[in-house]
Amino acid sequence: MDTLEGRMHLRAFRAGLWKPRTRPGSFEGVGEKGFPWLKDVQQRLGYKVMVEVGTPSHVEAALKAGMDMLWIGARTTTNPFDVQAIADALRGTDIPVFVKNPINPDVDLWVGAVERLSAAGITDISTVHRGFSYYEKSRYRNYPKWQVPIDVMQMLPDVPMYCDPSHIGGSREYLREISQKALDLGFKGLFVESHISPDTAKSDALQQVTPQELVGMLSSLVVKNSKALNEGNIALLRAKIDTIDDNLLDVLAERMKVVEQIGEYKRANKMQVFQQSRWEEVQSRVAKGARTRGLDADAVGELFKIIHQASIERQ
Repeated sequence: MDTLEGRMHLRAFRAGLWKPRTRPGSFEGVGEKGFPWLKDVQQRLGYKVMVEVGTPSHVEAALKAGMDMLWIGARTTTNPFDVQAIADALRGTDIPVFVKNPINPDVDLWVGAVERLSAAGITDISTVHRGFSYYEKSRYRNYPKWQVPIDVMQMLPDVPMYCDPSHIGGSREYLREISQKALDLGFKGLFVESHISPDTAKSDALQQVTPQELVGMLSSLVVKNSKALNEGNIALLRAKIDTIDDNLLDVLAERMKVVEQIGEYKRANKMQVFQQSRWEEVQSRVAKGARTRGLDADAVGELFKIIHQASIERQ
């Protein structure tokens, strides 16, 4: 979906015929069997159709089948050799290509994938933010880390940035809030997963919505006219600050969860909540860490006093 005249506009029908899965034995897509279905969508509904490609053979099959657009998934973007092989397979064509972020939050790796495609002669390239894998659990499936796509938008101001709220959230309940956040940050549009019967989907069932729910969600979004994509624009810098603040809140919430576990241990073992030696250790470590990062150690120390007091009260 693209933003157009203050509303969301359906641009293409997206279907993953090949699905790279983490574990063997999972549903890995229907492969080339699905091309006639997408041709039917082209002819009957008039939509452009898009598939994911992970290998040169996928590219060859998709081009032969007359697909209108391609996208490169996060696992593929992570490997420069794979991206280069796809770029070489696309040389001599100029089909639109969408590049999802790599699994890890590596700006250079993401930008490098765009540069490889550009060097192969592809001129219609877009990027897609689908979040990043990380070890700690949170309410989202993938960590948004919004400052990373913002950095990419600054580095590639002429390359449109889209958001995949389905993969970031991992659950349909977060779809709208993530979509609105992306639009507020000046993203060009959305990649949203829909299924006529989401609960029976063979992959990613929890993050899909029915077509009717999708229409309702899209109609509730507010598309703002944003000038935040100009490098140095204060609106973009403020948006970056907002995303960093959100990350700080997530980290604090995670810290408090650990604090609660420590409190339970202390109660079970009849230990005092406040322990002077531990607090002195924290103060020393934080002051040293602040100085190595070029921060005011006294100011950071005052901040951690507040955090420490809140931790004591939580325990």
